[in-house]
Formats: sequence, C-alpha cells, structure tokens
Amino acid sequence: MSSTSSLELNVQHDDGDDFIPMRGMSNPHLQTMLPRLIRRRLNFTPHWQRLDMPDGDFVDLAWSEDPQTALHKPRLVIFHGLEGSLYSPYAHGLIEAAKNRGWLGVVMHFRGCSGVPNRNERIYHSGEIEDGSYFLSWLNQRYGEVPTVAVGFSLGGNVLACLMAKQGKQCTLKAGVVVSAPLMLEECCYHMEQGISRVYQRYLLNLLKKNAARKLKSYPGTLPIDVRQLKSLRRIREFDDLITSKIHGYADALDYYRQCSAMPMLPDISVPALIIHAQDDPFMDHHVIPDKNLLPANIHYQLTQYGGHVGFVGGTLLRPQMWLEKRIPDWLTRYLDH
Repeated sequence: MSSTSSLELNVQHDDGDDFIPMRGMSNPHLQTMLPRLIRRRLNFTPHWQRLDMPDGDFVDLAWSEDPQTALHKPRLVIFHGLEGSLYSPYAHGLIEAAKNRGWLGVVMHFRGCSGVPNRNERIYHSGEIEDGSYFLSWLNQRYGEVPTVAVGFSLGGNVLACLMAKQGKQCTLKAGVVVSAPLMLEECCYHMEQGISRVYQRYLLNLLKKNAARKLKSYPGTLPIDVRQLKSLRRIREFDDLITSKIHGYADALDYYRQCSAMPMLPDISVPALIIHAQDDPFMDHHVIPDKNLLPANIHYQLTQYGGHVGFVGGTLLRPQMWLEKRIPDWLTRYLDH
C-alpha cells in the first residue's frame, strides 16, 4: 500500500477517541477477520419485516425489536456491505449496541441480500440510492418522524454518502456515519486485483456469483448472462461489466465506477457526517483518503493507523472490544439523545 503519512497532514481528523488495536493483532488481515470470530452469533431476536417497493420488488428489514411497539425511540439504520446482511458481524454488533442505548435499530437489506432472491432484474450497487431513499421516506410515513441516523459499511458506506450528497439539504437524516467505504470505486477495483487483495476479491466474487446463481434459478432470464457465463467470471470488474452496469444503465464497469464514486460528492453532504477509515485497509489504498479542502465543516474525518477493513478490534483476547460499537454510538448520541 502506498504511504499516506504525508496525506495524514492534509485530512480533517475528528477529535474523538482513536483506535488502539488488540495487542499483537494490529495486522490488517487479522483485524479484518477477527470480527467473524468474536461476533459469531446474534445476541437478540430480530423482528423481520418485508417492505414492498414501488416497482413490485421487495427489500427485507431486520429490526432490533417490533417497531410498532417502539414508535417513540430514535432510529439507527444500517446499510450493509457487499453481499452483507444482519448476520454480518458489524451489522448485528452495532444493532445490539443501539438496542442497549435505548435506540431502535434496523438493517435494510439490499435486494437479494436477505437470503431470498429478489424478483426483478434490478439488483443493487455502490451508487444505488433509490431503495434507501424510499425506505427512509417510508419510515417516517409508517412509524412517524423521530430522530433518525444511518450508518453505512463498505459498499453501504459509499451508498450512504451518495444518498446524503444527492439529497443535500432535503436529507431527513440527523446524521450519518460512513465506515471503510470505497469512495473511489475504480481505484479500489484496481487495488483488489493486486497482491494479497486478490484473496478478498475471490471471496467476494464467489459470494456475488452464488447469489446471482440463486437468482437465475428462481427467476430465469432476469440477468443478462447465463449460468455458464457466470461461472467463467474471474474478477469483480467482469461481474460489474456484464451484470451490474448492464442492468442499471451504465456503459460498462468503468462508467459505473466513475459515476457512482462518492468522493467527488462529499462536498454536497449537508447533514453532520463521520467518515472512519483505516490507513491499512487491505481493500483499498490512499486514493480513498480525501483532501481536507474537499470536506465541508459538517464532515468529520477520522483516519486510524490500524483497523483493517471494517475490523477495529481492540482490547485483549480474553476481553475483546469492538471499537466501532462504542465509537459510532458515542458520536451519534448528540443527534439521537438530545
């Protein structure tokens, strides 16, 4: 990874607590994988709800409790990462943290990510904000207007940043938090094709292919390629070239990446926002670190030396501490509890 020591002087840092990795576990790959070992099970019973979308499709919602009995509680919405879900460690860990603070938490699953293939050709991608925008509007109409914030992880972080930017001053969120987001999609794509990062690309691509195969089995013809072509894909860029871009009206993968990267949109965000990124994130490099001149005063940027990709595990082996589950609620409490 390129050195970013000089860039650290050119970004706006938040004044909050810095991240200290678990002793002996500062390696970025260990940090990236540790949450899967520490946050293996849900510690609460989720309340599931299906939301029908205007185009006849659906998204599935996983709540920390029945929202009908928690109308007075402030809300924390999670947008998950690529092929993520409630069962992703970062998602159910933060939902539990929100629940413990007296907030109502909910994961909005992107289309096809709740274990059930979505019906329509359209799926989801790093810049798809229509479903999220509809969901946030529906929340207020269905359950009333209470303070609501959103947290986006990885791909979901880029989605959230795009959503807040495109909604501008019309955004109904009180605040947003973006974690480990690939803010420059093209550069992140190149990075994932090099060195050890190819291991992560292979893992994520296999998840994408399995999901697409389930969709083709349930709804034949809803993707622009067949199963044989799907099996032949070797890079995420190929998946985006043949599927993502074609379904959503982009010329190719690069056109999609350039139009949907959140970095150029950051100045258009009007609500308070916290962006958290680890300098050693193995999914991306220095290209995702913004210059402070791009950031308005309402955006707080926190660049940590360690943390990996959505890792940030501190404490000890006997008493691990999931730093994000404290850092994020601590920062958001001023918008939800006051």
